[in-house]
Amino acid sequence: MKKLIVSGAVAIIGAVGAGVLVAGPAEAASAVQIHRVYFDSPGSDRGSNASLNGEWVQLFNTSRTSRQLRGYKLKDRTGFTYTFGSFKLGGRKSVYVHTGKGRNNATHRYWGMTRYVWNNNGDKAYFRYPNGSLADSCSWGSSGSSKYC
Repeated sequence: MKKLIVSGAVAIIGAVGAGVLVAGPAEAASAVQIHRVYFDSPGSDRGSNASLNGEWVQLFNTSRTSRQLRGYKLKDRTGFTYTFGSFKLGGRKSVYVHTGKGRNNATHRYWGMTRYVWNNNGDKAYFRYPNGSLADSCSWGSSGSSKYC
């Protein structure tokens, strides 16, 4: 058998030419990810607080361990930014970040915007670590009203 090093991975080639590829280390995915974006709130877009809160991003903690989100940022393509204060997201739990105003609690956070953030004709949501690097993102086009990421 021959060993062949390919970009940090090892391929073992047998007598018949079949190989087994062993993957090298991969970049770890963020434990907290964008699960769904509801970008087109129900009804007409008249800018009421209820309509603004019909726009939201659902973040989901895929791990069993709680995660502190202080300093994490949720952004759109144009730079509108929601920054988490002290907030702990439980293991296997979701939090919804609504565009409008409201009272923050364990499952719902409110951006406090007076205009829509997410574009109905296509946009991209970015979830960033406190240091600015990308934790996750989700993009959509002009069809539908929400996107599972």
